[in-house]
Amino acid sequence: MAQVIRVIVFNADEGYGAALRGEFLRVDGVKIVAEVDEVTLLPQAIKQFSADVVVVHLEPTPEPVLEMVSQVASDDETPPIFVISSNTDGELILAALRAGVKEFLPKPIERRQLTEALERLVKLSSSNSTTGRLVSVVGSAGGVGTTTLAVNLAAELADVAEGDVAVVDLDFRLGQVATFYDVQANFTIAELCETPEQLDQQMVAKAMMKHETGVHVLSRPHHFAEAEQISAAHCASVLAALQELYSYVVVDGPHRFDGGARAVFDMTDVNLLVIQLIVTSVRNADRMLEELSRHGYNLDRIRLVCNRSTRESGHLEKEHVEETLNRQIFWSIPNDFRAVSTAVNLGEPLSLCAPRSKVRQSIHELAERINSPEDDMEPVGAGKKGGGVFRKIFGE
Repeated sequence: MAQVIRVIVFNADEGYGAALRGEFLRVDGVKIVAEVDEVTLLPQAIKQFSADVVVVHLEPTPEPVLEMVSQVASDDETPPIFVISSNTDGELILAALRAGVKEFLPKPIERRQLTEALERLVKLSSSNSTTGRLVSVVGSAGGVGTTTLAVNLAAELADVAEGDVAVVDLDFRLGQVATFYDVQANFTIAELCETPEQLDQQMVAKAMMKHETGVHVLSRPHHFAEAEQISAAHCASVLAALQELYSYVVVDGPHRFDGGARAVFDMTDVNLLVIQLIVTSVRNADRMLEELSRHGYNLDRIRLVCNRSTRESGHLEKEHVEETLNRQIFWSIPNDFRAVSTAVNLGEPLSLCAPRSKVRQSIHELAERINSPEDDMEPVGAGKKGGGVFRKIFGE
């Protein structure tokens, strides 16, 4: 497990949300475990989510926000509080310090100042908190093989990594993760979301199903109506609890760009964006990357995975796709319809039903790459976006 800094963010200024999110998520090891925009919800978030620091943006109404800060800071269980404001008047800074604030960060936030503040936080922390790595597998279009990659990657991580591995189905209506493992769930993510503020190890263990590969499976809800009751906060709370128990948490999804998706992207260590070498898939990937960037998410944590990669897999060349998306393809998985379809129909990971297949070997090597301590996982790029006819295909 890696050392992380878990952050709860309060921000009522919608126009500053992307910039604030971007400043923190660009710092290595930072995960935003909760974002709230109503000051009255701050105490509940602090109670519900384990965090190492609470970040509070004072604008546009600093007085009631500081009043709430003073209330929560008086509780010994509250993590250190950082406040952010464009107003650097001495009286406001003094009021913040009297309210119990540990760090006052003026806007615009200087990267060095933020990093130094977080480093001081880590040195003072006695918990030395570690959590499992969250790996999300997101498809650029339906049918690109997201679930196949998620369930098999979890199985391979269980083989190569130290500690336990969990896989979570975030397609709350039509997800098939449990089917791919041929397991029947008595309890699902819906039960864990009923009382997320009271999650404990026994409750989680009751909902998880252990497969013979060693993977612990958390299934989607049994009924559509249950899916409607799962909020972004529920989802984030469950994933945070799982990261306390597992070395890796692999999630199949998110499948929609909603509040739940933003909660997952806040917490993700590695986001595998699955594409195919076809126009619809690449076009969607282009739009998704643009949207994530617009909302301040750290694109350095996103890795492009090209599925069903063969010479006959499409009319697009990898080099052109990389040029268009301004990112290199991190991993390519070969096309093997027979092995994959057999695995799906049997409800077995490839490691059990087709252990020598090229597709299984590729996913195993991907798991080793993700698990490798020497893995640079650095941002990659392919220069400027391409022009000409190919680029025009993707222009709006």
